[in-house]
Amino acid sequence: VQLQASGGGMVQPGGSLGLSCATSGLAFSSGTMAWFRQAPGQEREFVSAIMWASGHTYYADSVKGRFTISRDKVKNMVFLQMDSLIPEDTAVYYCAASSRKVILSAVRAGGSYAYWGQGTLVTVSS
Repeated sequence: VQLQASGGGMVQPGGSLGLSCATSGLAFSSGTMAWFRQAPGQEREFVSAIMWASGHTYYADSVKGRFTISRDKVKNMVFLQMDSLIPEDTAVYYCAASSRKVILSAVRAGGSYAYWGQGTLVTVSS
């Protein structure tokens, strides 16, 4: 199983960036995919998650209203559209996957996801 994240880069505050995560070797009709991020010197934190079957989405309070997670069930890909970016969004962003549906109380926990991508760096700076 491999997850390949892409789309990171540098953007000015207020700008937008879109991340993609391609999966291979992971075929599931139900399950959960998520994005986490880790800023320098800080712990990894939950950003967003999506239930593969239903499309239900979940967001950290810090990104709600600015970020949008989506998935392509045909291509087995998940996306994170990031708008109104602020310097505090600077981090390495990781996509993660669980082949099983993660219960709501655990969707924000990194330990709920068995598969992780390599990360892509997002820098928000003027």
